[in-house]
Amino acid sequence: MPTRVLLADDHVIVRQGLAAILKDDDRFEVVAEADDGEQAVRLAKQLHPDVVVMDIRMPNKNGLEATKEIHEALPDCHVVILSMYDDQEYVRAALAAGASGYLVKNTAASHLLAAIEEVQNGLSYLDPMAAKRVIESYTHPSVGGTRSREVDLLTSREREILVLIAQGLTNAEIADRLTISIKTVQTHITNIMTKLNLHNRVDLTRYALQNGIAE
Repeated sequence: MPTRVLLADDHVIVRQGLAAILKDDDRFEVVAEADDGEQAVRLAKQLHPDVVVMDIRMPNKNGLEATKEIHEALPDCHVVILSMYDDQEYVRAALAAGASGYLVKNTAASHLLAAIEEVQNGLSYLDPMAAKRVIESYTHPSVGGTRSREVDLLTSREREILVLIAQGLTNAEIADRLTISIKTVQTHITNIMTKLNLHNRVDLTRYALQNGIAE
């Protein structure tokens, strides 16, 4: 049986190109295409593909949020992130969200096919450039105080909540300040932690202060 693949990218021309590559190989079958993160999650839950090829920057729900939801709801479904970014922050955030593979969009088609096949077999796959960035992050750590590209993954609302956390507000106080529910605040905080690969409010506060997001 061919590997069933769901494609998620908000650019039609990109999806068409990916579909053409996969349709030329009888090892793979494109079962659906999604143009935003919410649709990707919905189609994944409906169709149960083997692999989702996911962009990061998409409307309504970004690729990291969608990856996390799919990973939690369908643990046997593997996600390969296909992004224009090769920064180590993006790679680490994607892996933290549950992705099994990471490719940059200037990669060769053969790398995409290899990545899908590898993750379907229970392995992980990192684009050579993405792997290089991750290794560099450990061998040459960035100097504290330099604002990380990770923060670009946050929505304007998430940045706002991150600032309020750094100011010491509780979830209830944040909900009251922004006129939203406490549950919505908790959801935003979970998404922020996933994107920044952090684990608690202390880490979030430290990150916001060190990167100049809050004073």
